[in-house]
Amino acid sequence: MTSENPVQDGSQPPGTTSENTKSAADAARPKQHGARPTPLPVGYQQTLADYSAALEQVPLAADTRRTYASRVRMYLAWLAGRPAALNGDPLTDRRARDWAVRDYRHYLLREADPKRSVRYVNNALAALDDFHVRRGLGKADIGREDIPKTAPKAMNAPAQIRWLRAIEDWPHPRDRALALLPFYAGLRIGDAVALDVPDVRLSARKGVLTVYGKGGKIREVPVHPQLRQPLTDWLDARRSWPGAATQRALFLNRRGGRLSARSASAVFTAIAQAADLEDPTTAHIGRHTFVTQLIRGGEDLVTVAEMAGHARLDTLRIYSQPTNDDKQAALRHLIVDR
Repeated sequence: MTSENPVQDGSQPPGTTSENTKSAADAARPKQHGARPTPLPVGYQQTLADYSAALEQVPLAADTRRTYASRVRMYLAWLAGRPAALNGDPLTDRRARDWAVRDYRHYLLREADPKRSVRYVNNALAALDDFHVRRGLGKADIGREDIPKTAPKAMNAPAQIRWLRAIEDWPHPRDRALALLPFYAGLRIGDAVALDVPDVRLSARKGVLTVYGKGGKIREVPVHPQLRQPLTDWLDARRSWPGAATQRALFLNRRGGRLSARSASAVFTAIAQAADLEDPTTAHIGRHTFVTQLIRGGEDLVTVAEMAGHARLDTLRIYSQPTNDDKQAALRHLIVDR
């Protein structure tokens, strides 16, 4: 099985072949939510274009700008689909704005298919706050849902072993190195594809990654011993790839350019399917697993925050909350009369 999808970038270098091409392509193709966005009426198209242009002028991370624009687009598409239910114009009238945003929150939590998580909804509301402030309306008068006190999803011990064995069996050195970076270095997928070759420094016994994270923040992460050989293998194999002599990017696509986050996501999807894990596994879950393991291992929060690139310690405290697996395991103490 192979992660290489000949349709997307990030495939294999020219001249190589892939066995079982059809199933590999299917395995490597992740679900692309929003790949075909709902068409907007002309007026809303201009509204979204104006907002996107305004976002380009503020010091936000590129991922944050994309997320905000995407959330606002979804809201505008929802508005366009229910004109008869609106009480006034929510883009110009403050009371109509509040009613519409409250209805939208209700829709996301209870009516959308699939229903959205509380964390997603609060993120969407933050984007709408920004959108309305930039339109001069101010933030909508709407409460936030309490985020469930459950740690972010991470792989349990059996899933981690299956994940690592699937990576070990994976035939492509680029993909092996890429798939281990969230798990052993806590990198976001955007952090990983942004790495350049000089950002990987390997000495005889140690190694360091220089990571350019959200908002242009730079951090150094030590190279775990289990990550060292995969990185070395990929750096050796990279020399024969197109673009190796001219491109600084650590991870190349088959055309010799920088591997995109979308194609990197396809790699994770394919390896997760090869591991036959019960739950969907993404790069972010690998990162959550990294942080969870360090915190539950008793490491200092400041150290973990520095390694993971979190600006606030409060962000990490949620990792010390019980997971769903912890809650399930707690039931073992109850008496059963058989």
